[in-house]
Amino acid sequence: MLTLTESAQRHFHRLIEQQGIAGLGVRMQALHPGTPKADCRLEFCESSDLTGGEWELACAGFNLYVDALSMPYLEDAEVDYANDATGGQLIVRAPKLKGSPPAHGASLAERVRYVLDTEVNPQIAAHGGRATLVEITEEKAVILRLGGGCHGCGMADVTLKQGIERTLREHFPEISAVRDATDHASGNNPYYRGHEGRSALNKNL
Repeated sequence: MLTLTESAQRHFHRLIEQQGIAGLGVRMQALHPGTPKADCRLEFCESSDLTGGEWELACAGFNLYVDALSMPYLEDAEVDYANDATGGQLIVRAPKLKGSPPAHGASLAERVRYVLDTEVNPQIAAHGGRATLVEITEEKAVILRLGGGCHGCGMADVTLKQGIERTLREHFPEISAVRDATDHASGNNPYYRGHEGRSALNKNL
């Protein structure tokens, strides 16, 4: 279970009071979860910033909202605030945040998913893109679906051939092809960027 220590709750409550905004809370989100580049973001949020699917934790004087997709990676996490000579430091301990590489003998699909999450998706996330594995055929063709900013983007084929396919072939020379199963004609929001909240002093692991 995700916990905030009493010192962390006092720290956030003090910062929220300084903002002077009624009902202000704190939102927590895992960035690049399950990868070596995983990080944790903590930011102020108002009710209008929430989607309604967040996990909610009542704290001393405020509520903490955790992105639903982040919860599996933030399970057993602890947010603490340690006083020191410089005034204090926010510490997030999240043992499941970065995940781990596939075990020896893992299937090709597991290994491909790991490379997508650790190398490919962080690169195309700059314009909101994401590649998801659909299947690997008997002929070892990798079938992907592109989402976010890559869905409907005119440069999706370039991203696939010069970026994603090149990276996957470097890791897995045995694959025969990399194909895009996305219905790009239905895409209507390429290069989408999500709302960025104000930082609530987010440091980390």
